[in-house]
Amino acid sequence: MPPDLFLLLFFAAGALYVVNARQQRQRIALLGRALKPYQIERLMQTLIQGYLRAMGERDAGRRRQVLGALADTEAQLRGQFGRFVADFQRTPAALARASRLPLGLPWATQWLPAASFDMRRLLAIHGEGIARTLDNGADRSPRDRAYTVTAELLLMQHSCHWFCKSRSVASARVQRRHRTSYPQIVAALAPETRQAYLALVNGRAR
Repeated sequence: MPPDLFLLLFFAAGALYVVNARQQRQRIALLGRALKPYQIERLMQTLIQGYLRAMGERDAGRRRQVLGALADTEAQLRGQFGRFVADFQRTPAALARASRLPLGLPWATQWLPAASFDMRRLLAIHGEGIARTLDNGADRSPRDRAYTVTAELLLMQHSCHWFCKSRSVASARVQRRHRTSYPQIVAALAPETRQAYLALVNGRAR
């Protein structure tokens, strides 16, 4: 490879990296501003830790007691996430797009709009899924309900990382933090959430 061409490619790659990093910081700031009035992350951690503690209880009565103590946290999370979703719906459409490509690339949503999805709709799907699972209309056992709510919350966290960075980074983070793979989380969702989620992120949603 001629030296001049190598230098040109080197500087072009560096410029693309800088632009991509700047756009990622902008998305992080956008999502951070929307989340700032709420304690969603703290409530989510409290619930997941509480569910794990409850599932570790061998005595059924003690398990019900631990789960019952989480009812107020569940109600707070449901209410706050619903308000957050409503707030985020006011985000301009051009800023709410997320790329379906596995890796983050600059201007991906502009260059390849068909390979992107609307984060506003995705957060609405998460809000509906979390509320529906907490309501437990499917009459899941306490253990199964806790398991499914956990999956709904982890997927919502995955989506936030996907929006800010990329799908690959989001999957790596959820694996590292929770020792759970992205396919495992999707498989553990309530069927209604899984269907709506996959249709949107795979480009089948109308």
